[in-house]
Amino acid sequence: MTTFLMLIHITVCLVLIMVVLLQSGKAADLAGAFGGGGSQTALGSRGAATFLTKATTTAAVLFMITSLGLALLGSRQTGSVLETTPVSAPAAPAAPAPGPAGAEGSALPGPSGGEDAAKQEGTSGQAAAPTKGSESGKPVTTPDKPK
Repeated sequence: MTTFLMLIHITVCLVLIMVVLLQSGKAADLAGAFGGGGSQTALGSRGAATFLTKATTTAAVLFMITSLGLALLGSRQTGSVLETTPVSAPAAPAAPAPGPAGAEGSALPGPSGGEDAAKQEGTSGQAAAPTKGSESGKPVTTPDKPK
C-alpha cells in the first residue's frame, strides 16, 4: 500500500511541476515588464479558468491527499528509527598533541594541572594563593616588586 501511494505521489509531483511551469504568469506580456497590465490586476477579473488552472488545482489537491496518506502510513510503523539503529561504543578520547619544542617552560599548565602548575605559579611573579594550613590563619602575600 505504501509503495503504491508513493508511486502515485511521485507521479502527481511531476504532473504538478509540469503544469505550473507551462502556465504563463500574470502580466507576462510586454506591458507587464513596464508596470502595465491593468486588465490583469490581482483583485480584478481573472477570466475563465483554463485547462491548466484546473489541472493545477486537481494536482495540488491530490498532492495534499497523498502527502497526508504517506504521513499517516509512516506514523503507524512500529518503533522508531532511533530504536532500530544499533548503539555503538563511544570513541576513545584522542591523545593530547605534543607541544612545540620550547614549550616546557611555558606559563600554561600541562594537561595534568598538578604539581607543574603549582611550580609555574611560583615562578611567574604572581601572588601565591593562601593555603588552608597557614600558621597564623592569615593569607600569605608576597611583597610587591619595585617599579
